[in-house]
Amino acid sequence: MEYYSTNGKFGSVSLRQAVVKGLAPDGGLFMPDYIEKFDHKFFEGIGGMSFPEISFEVARKFFGGDIDSGHLKKIVYDTLDFDCPVVHISDNIYSLELFHGPTMAFKDVGARFMARLLEYFVRNDSKRLNVLVATSGDTGSAVANGFLGVEGIHVYVLYPEGRVSKIQESQFTTLGRNITALEINGSFDDCQRLVKSAFSDENLNSKISLTSANSINVARFLPQSFYYFNAYARLCSDVWKSSPDTGRIIFSVPSGNFGNLTAGLFAAQMGLPVKHFIAANNENDVVCDYLKTGNYKPRASVRTIANAMDVGDPSNFARILDLYGNSWSAISRDISGYRYPDDMIRRTIGEVFSKYGYLTDPHGACACKALYDYYDEHKELRNKMEIAGVFLETAHPAKFPDTVESVVGKGKIPLPERLKTFMSGKRQVTELGADYNGFRDYLYESVK
Repeated sequence: MEYYSTNGKFGSVSLRQAVVKGLAPDGGLFMPDYIEKFDHKFFEGIGGMSFPEISFEVARKFFGGDIDSGHLKKIVYDTLDFDCPVVHISDNIYSLELFHGPTMAFKDVGARFMARLLEYFVRNDSKRLNVLVATSGDTGSAVANGFLGVEGIHVYVLYPEGRVSKIQESQFTTLGRNITALEINGSFDDCQRLVKSAFSDENLNSKISLTSANSINVARFLPQSFYYFNAYARLCSDVWKSSPDTGRIIFSVPSGNFGNLTAGLFAAQMGLPVKHFIAANNENDVVCDYLKTGNYKPRASVRTIANAMDVGDPSNFARILDLYGNSWSAISRDISGYRYPDDMIRRTIGEVFSKYGYLTDPHGACACKALYDYYDEHKELRNKMEIAGVFLETAHPAKFPDTVESVVGKGKIPLPERLKTFMSGKRQVTELGADYNGFRDYLYESVK
């Protein structure tokens, strides 16, 4: 399959070129030339398939023409050595738990897949490949751990000073080896700008091999479609047993850089029975405003307790616009937007825990609240069991102890052993300003 740029100023490239390059030379994001649909028979039998089996079939639609079946299957199965279960909350509302991977966040799926795919493509290259990744929270830890020890690849994680939780920070600052943590004196948007500027710097790219592991890379965001299919499969096998072919899902997605929601839109384009999508925002609500007005006005991000969503100019929105031919009416038909300030996020964490005994992280709480609010506005759907509401629980609540325990009480969320291990490591960090020239000079020196 060929991949084109959303900016339309650059010709199509192969999958290998799209993955290794990360960002198109014209500054656009790569998109597949077409999206292949599944036929109805696939969904008739999906309830009896395992998560890796489903994901392999999805991966074949995107990557099967470029990677032989044996290697692709190994990449998928090595990536998914953990589950993403669907948990019943109340009535026809469910949580899709995406925090059962190595770093206990949803980005483990895309990061692990990309690491293995990139290793496959560069295994015979003599020149070191340098991965740049900007993070507002969980991306850095997932990418760092996914690429840890991969030969021929070095990862640079850029994160905003003081804007990620201590646990999140420890997951990529204590690894060493081929992982370098860069603490930037600025916001996530500054980190993202530095990464994009580096990719647009022709002189830098002529001397240093660069790629991105943010969701701007097709190998990062496309695999995130896997767990949307898995959610449907689990509902078919556990809830819609008598008539699985009639079931449809409303997905509520915590939305920051919009890679996760974009992956869900791709899944729907492939034929997944989706009723509607909800983009749940914190106070960084530029897309929420767009959905209501048709005007997209990026602005500086503001700091919230749902830090992974603190994005003022989400990169993947360009893919959504491209997917819908820049049609605001079509986008707003398929996606609803909701916005919640910190106090409402805290209140939701407390209410869900007290009413249903389920503990959400701040990001999942946004999505959960948005789903309940959507049902309040569409009461005709509330008791239709063939319409399931699924919100994405994107990180383990223990990664946000200060926020969560301030609501539900101390000691309510024991720290998992794998997180304890990260917290006990030695912090290794390089501090940099938000000036691109300084960042560029650092890369020159570091890669020598």
